[in-house]
Amino acid sequence: MRFLFCYNRVMKKCSFIFALILLISIFPSFNFAHSQMTEQQKNDQEAQWRAELAATEKEIAEWQSVLDKTKTSTASLQRDAAVLQAKINEAKAFIKQRQIQIQQLTSQINVKTKTISNLEAKINRGKESLSAILKSTNELDSYSLVEVMLSNKNLSEFFSDIDSYNSIKISLEQKFNEIRDLQTKTDSERKALDEKRTSEADKKAEVESQKKKVEVDEKEKQQLITINKTKEKTYAQVIAGKQAEAAKIRAALFALRDTEGIPFGDALKYANVASQKTGVRPALILAILTQESDLGKNQGACLINNLDTGDGAGKNTGTLFEQVMKAPRDTVPFKAITARLGKDWKMTPVSCPPGTIWSKTRGYGGAMGPSQFIPSTWELFKDKLGNSLGISGDNVNPWNPEHAILATAVYMGDLGASNGGYTAEIRAACKYYGTGGSACYYGKQVMAKAENIQLTMIDPLVGY
Repeated sequence: MRFLFCYNRVMKKCSFIFALILLISIFPSFNFAHSQMTEQQKNDQEAQWRAELAATEKEIAEWQSVLDKTKTSTASLQRDAAVLQAKINEAKAFIKQRQIQIQQLTSQINVKTKTISNLEAKINRGKESLSAILKSTNELDSYSLVEVMLSNKNLSEFFSDIDSYNSIKISLEQKFNEIRDLQTKTDSERKALDEKRTSEADKKAEVESQKKKVEVDEKEKQQLITINKTKEKTYAQVIAGKQAEAAKIRAALFALRDTEGIPFGDALKYANVASQKTGVRPALILAILTQESDLGKNQGACLINNLDTGDGAGKNTGTLFEQVMKAPRDTVPFKAITARLGKDWKMTPVSCPPGTIWSKTRGYGGAMGPSQFIPSTWELFKDKLGNSLGISGDNVNPWNPEHAILATAVYMGDLGASNGGYTAEIRAACKYYGTGGSACYYGKQVMAKAENIQLTMIDPLVGY
């Protein structure tokens, strides 16, 4: 019996040593292979990218210089075609620059992904080994003094075992620390990876936007060349046509939710001012308002008929809805807002609850005006908006187009859109609609609208 007990102790001690050796073999060093490329190949690739970037940056500067000089030439069809050609060449160089940067980012992302994978694998293997060692440690700890005395005639041998056991525990503590360090490194690498992925997505979006701009400029250039060759129009006639088109764009009605539309020229003016105050680009501000207008057409507008319950009915249909507005959170400030602006709360439209039928409510409506703020949120923003407008917060009106456009810009700025870049903007757009993430349905629609507004409504007004 004593022989069996001593044999078990020896085997358990051996399992300690085996597990420790295994653990040490897992962490010989933190030398993580990033890719199959040799260091020389990596260095050569980086050197090539640096050279290509320097060349494209030089090319961009050269075409900008040509563009500046061409613009000062005597106005003519030929001059305008040359200006467009310089813009096109500059844009193509910019696209090439971004494509090189995307290649660099893609390579770095692959490295980071592999590094994280290696780190996580080492952590998992380390945890398994630690688990085995801890299990054996607990088994030895469970031995009683009586069992020890019965199995050891030589106490010096027992205390020698204790010393070895304590050494193993010290080694365990060291390995625990190494795993913690690995986890910290993994978190850091994952954060760096997210940043590179964001940068890559932003640059890809820039490239796609520039490609579309090049297509528009190329088409316009060809038209100018054709007109110049055929002599079908004079330069003055072409300019007059562009001015007429610009005037048409400015006069076009810009739809706003739950209030009358305004000329696009006015909307753009308000958006430009709001952009200067918040850093959110005008096309994105107007895209949010366009999206809201489209949602208003689909979901309709409602009128509140009971402030105690928040119930109401469709403005045009009379369809009854429970809890159009959350009471009293929003009904109380709604009554106060309409009272100080001289409005009748019973006749002031708000958004209907999304996807509701009588007695089966899912969510609340009750959002006000073009920017669709709920009353309780509007009260939080009114003083900030008033300061920007130079008026009292109590006089800020959610149904006033200028005030609503500024409110949209301020809120989008608070959500991160002022940081600029595709990723920041689409994330802010998603949060604006309460969906989160960076690839939500509404966010994608807003970004598509922003691109269309920029290309077809804002860009054609430049210089006219």
